[in-house]
Amino acid sequence: MNQEHEPEATRRDASDTESSRASRGWWDSNADEYQSEHGAFLGDDRFIWGPEGLDEAEAALLGPAAELKGRRILEIGAGAAQCSRWLAAQGALPVALDLSHRQLQHALRIADGAADDTTELVEADAGALPFRDGSFDLACSAYGALPFVADPVRVLREVRRVLRPGGRFVFSVSHPLRWAFPDEPGPEGLSVGASYFDRTPYVEQDESGRAVYVEHHRTLGDRVRDVVAAGFRLDDLVEPEWPEWNTQEWGGWSPLRGHLIPGTAIFVCTAAADAPVRG
Repeated sequence: MNQEHEPEATRRDASDTESSRASRGWWDSNADEYQSEHGAFLGDDRFIWGPEGLDEAEAALLGPAAELKGRRILEIGAGAAQCSRWLAAQGALPVALDLSHRQLQHALRIADGAADDTTELVEADAGALPFRDGSFDLACSAYGALPFVADPVRVLREVRRVLRPGGRFVFSVSHPLRWAFPDEPGPEGLSVGASYFDRTPYVEQDESGRAVYVEHHRTLGDRVRDVVAAGFRLDDLVEPEWPEWNTQEWGGWSPLRGHLIPGTAIFVCTAAADAPVRG
């Protein structure tokens, strides 16, 4: 009888190709479980920036909702396209891009029968966006792509390329500080367990050593330098505080930890008009 083996967790280097392959496989295999576990919190047409529950309808990091109408907006790492669906409800023209075919199938499932959903779905790698230069007014990504790529500047430069000069890009990732703490929601997750400066990727691998999940760590300074190197101006860095209404635990996120240390970092960037569009 064949027995399934749990992936081995380790810290080791992982190339961009290996990371991309692992992400596609992991999200295709785990999309059903992810949507089942978190779908109610994310909603069918809400724009949530992270586990804290910061809602774009209130935060307006992309700009006032009334000004989104008619804007062409690219969502990167869209999953089931909940954020794009909210943008469409504001009158925007969103394109939801994801590496995972199964995640986009969930987007189709949610949108089934919704005649007013104008969201366009695209399956592609964020490091090679299949769009012309200056195709979009705005871009966004809520925990999509950037935590999982070995070369984030490549992705950022691609986003910069497809944005018009002066276009805004807002993206959220795990707060870099979290990497120094165990990924546990309880008291055991409150003590520093690793060096914040250790940038070695977190990898889960099978018995043959093949990566099945990869996540890359960048310090806060690294993220800022990446943004600037890609031709963006950093306008704001938002660290959402944990709200009293949110009692959920999500992986290492929890009310206990959220009231003490930041769990999410949101970067609000503008495409510099004088920066080259290709790296």
